[in-house]
Formats: sequence, structure tokens, C-alpha cells
Amino acid sequence: MSASRLSYWLVFPAIFTAVVLTHLSLLHLPYYWDEAGYYIPAAYDFFCTGSLIPFSTLSNAHPPLPSIYLALWWKAFIFSPLVTRLAMCAVSSLALLAVYHLAVVVTEKRRIAFAAVILTALYPVWFAQSSLAHADIFAAAATLWALVFFFKNRMGGWVVCFSLAALSKETAIVTPLALAAWQFWLCFAPTKRTSTRSNIKKMGALMLPVVPLACWYIYHWHRTGFVFGNPEYLRYNATATLSPLRVLLAFGHRILHITAHMNLFVPVLLTLACMMLPPIKDRQRVPIDIQLQFAVVILANLLFFSVLGGALLTRYLLPLYPLVLLLCVSTFYRRLPQWPALIALSAIAFIAGLFINPPYRFAPEDNLAYSNVIRLHQAAIRQIEANYPDATVLTAWPATDELSKPELGYVATPMQVAAIDNFSMPQIENAAQILQPYTVGLIFSTKYDPPRFSFSLGRRNEDLDTRFFDFHHDLPPEMIARLLAGKVVWRVERQGQWAAVLHFDRPQVAMNTERDTPALHYNQP
Repeated sequence: MSASRLSYWLVFPAIFTAVVLTHLSLLHLPYYWDEAGYYIPAAYDFFCTGSLIPFSTLSNAHPPLPSIYLALWWKAFIFSPLVTRLAMCAVSSLALLAVYHLAVVVTEKRRIAFAAVILTALYPVWFAQSSLAHADIFAAAATLWALVFFFKNRMGGWVVCFSLAALSKETAIVTPLALAAWQFWLCFAPTKRTSTRSNIKKMGALMLPVVPLACWYIYHWHRTGFVFGNPEYLRYNATATLSPLRVLLAFGHRILHITAHMNLFVPVLLTLACMMLPPIKDRQRVPIDIQLQFAVVILANLLFFSVLGGALLTRYLLPLYPLVLLLCVSTFYRRLPQWPALIALSAIAFIAGLFINPPYRFAPEDNLAYSNVIRLHQAAIRQIEANYPDATVLTAWPATDELSKPELGYVATPMQVAAIDNFSMPQIENAAQILQPYTVGLIFSTKYDPPRFSFSLGRRNEDLDTRFFDFHHDLPPEMIARLLAGKVVWRVERQGQWAAVLHFDRPQVAMNTERDTPALHYNQP
């Protein structure tokens, strides 16, 4: 191994150490949201039985590589959130090493590479995802390494890495297909710099990762009878998203996600300002053809995730943020002698974004707000275990899983639950009709509610979000208690998120009489 190549890999221990140290307070947290709902149960099923198809949760046809990876860590050490989160920190560190390597390949400047790695690691969405067991960080790591090999023209490397990305998260296939489309366009470009034969060869290689992904779907269909997962999952993430208005609205959200979300507007605006300055002599830009291919990858992903995906989760765009930040850092370096000051300003903005929620609705997993949600749920469940250990608990997902699956880290023994979808008025009306008796309610905010003075696009936008993006208002615990004839016995709120425990003095029965129903029709204040 050459000294240069060895030095690249010596960066990994430093990155991994930094990632672990900055996530120390998060490493023991139990599993959150989609971790608890799919990825951990799927990996746990494989860990216990060797089944690539999960059976303790509905199969979404996600490829099995994350499950295999986590099961290997649990086999080598122990099944615990700590081991899981350390395993995810390792994946994030490997992805950051790819960012470093990619920056060196396209700029030939290690100082730019170090700055790009620092900003990527601190960006709130990336930082939060670095210890969460979602498939997206696997796909990001493999995709970024594939881009390293692609721009170094190492065909075997990019075929393997793009295949690993697709076997981590099926949607990762969009990046090699976008680059293949670019190679096809180059065959007919008026100013050709490469031979048509070379373009066709690259295009064919970029399409090869479709093969292992197709093999996985064939296997999934053979085992389950469904190609793309259970019908409800397919409806939510594909067939129900094809309205032209919904796609247009989602694309607008995606543009904001990749240019402004979680204080990303700071380096983006600084970059636009730097573009007005003349370049410094002897400081080269990222080659135009590479910038164009970055743009093709970014645009293809934005369009793809505007058409598919029921939820507008920013983690779907995880491989794109390093590309944007790399271009920003390169522009700082090329245009301004005091460029480290812009790096510092961007880093400060990102650190602030980790702790300060934006003035609009967002997913708590985009910054450290998710840790508040976990701790609120832990505290509420401790109250229930201490005071009502044998109760049947009225609640919504993911608390239904948190209470019934000890492997998620919230309870020592399973508890009985009565499930509703959320805590909106229609669902509370449904709760009143549930025949299963429940004596306790675990109520929590299923959506982040920003302060009243926060940014809003008005009632029309809220109606569209309700129609297309599953937005709803959770009723406050006091109103839920009043509607269901109970009382609030515990309530805590932290930074726009809340959880409460309700107690009902008698088993809840369906309220079918005309005398009982009027209480269920209060208007929300």
C-alpha cells in the first residue's frame, strides 16, 4: 500500500473517534421512530432466525444489507442500543472518509477536504443520522465511495459500491442511473471530449447495480408474494404520491431541503456572495464536467424523491449534502483569502441548528430534537410501569411498539396496548369506540408544533400538507382527557414536544348512545 493511500485510511480512526465523542450522550438511547418501527425489528429477526424477510413487522421490501451488518455487530458483541449506535457511527465515519477522499480527488486540496468533512459531520441532518439505525446512512456511505471510484475512473470499484448502495436502500439506484443517463447524453453532445465507445461502456457499468437489486426483489416476491413490499406501504410511498400537484409541492420542499433547511442557507448564501468576487490567481475550481455531474445527481434525486416517498424525510437526501457542501467550500477557497472564516461561520450555524429548532414544522430526526422525543417517551413509560404495570395502554405508533417490544429498550416486559393512528380529533373519536378496555393513555406529540410566532405559509398550505403529506393537529392532553372521561396524571414538555399519561377510572367502553356522543364534537381551540 502506497504512503498516500495509507494516509487516507489513517484519517478514519480520527474521524471515528470524533464522531463517537460528539455522540456520547446519544449512544445509550433506545430506538426511535422508524428504527423501532422497521429497521431494528427487521435486523433483530435476522439476528435471531437468519430470515432476510422480517416477520415481527410488515415487510417493506427494503434490501437486507443493513440488517446483516447490524446482526454481525450484535453477534460479535451484544444486542444493545450502544452496540447498534457505535455500529452506525462507524458507517457514518466511513461515509465521511469518502467525503474526504472525494474532495481530494476533485479539488486536489486536502485543506478543502478537511473543511468539507467538518461541515458535513456538523450539518444537523447528517449529525443526527450518524447514530440512528436507518438504511439511508448505509446508502450514503456506499454512494459516496462509488462517486470516489467513478471520478477516479475505477470501474470495478464503482460497480461494487453502487450495488452495495442499492442493497442498502433501493432508492440509491437513482444515482448510478442518473450518471448513466448523463453518459448517454454525452454520446450525442455537440462538444464531445470522450469517445462514444467509452461513454457506452461507462453507461453499461453504471446500470449493472440494477441486477443485484432485481435479484433481491425476485427473492422477496418468491418468499412473500409481493415485489415491492406490503400493499399499504406501496400505496403510501408510490401510487398515492403521483398527483401532479403533490409532485410539484414535494419538489418545492426538496429544493428548500437542499439549499436552506437546518441553516444550510448560511453556506449557500455565502457561496452566492463569493461568486460575485473575482477568483484568486492559481486557485482552481472543481472541474466543470464534475460540477455538471454533481448537478445531475442532485437534480435526479430531488425529482425522484418528489415523485416517490410518502414522507418528505430529509434523510433520503443524505448523499447530496456532502456534494453541496464540497462545492460551497471549494468556492470559498477559490474566491476569498479569508475563506476559513466562512467555514467557521457555517460550522457555528450548523451547531446552532443542532440545538435550536427552526421556526417551521420539521421532523425531529433532523437535529437533536429526536433525543428529546426519546427521553419524553422513556419518562412517560416509567410513570406507567411504576404506577399502572398491568394496564392496557391507549396510545399510537411508535409507542405501541415501545410498550409491547422489550427489545426496543423502553420496557422490561411487554404491556398490552390499544392502538390508534394519532391524537387528532377523528382518532380520539375512534378511541371512544374501541371495545378493548383501556385504563391508561400514553399521549404524545406525533408532529412538531413550532411556536405561535413561527413561519407559516397560511391555511391553504396547511390544507395541502394535510391532503398530501399526512399533516394533522394533535389534541392537547387536557382535551383528550375530557373527551375520554379521564384525567391527566403526568405531563412534560420540551422544546415543542410533549408527552402525557392519562388515567381512566373505569374500563373504556364504546359510547353508542346519543347521550354520550356530543362530548366528542368539541372544536379545537
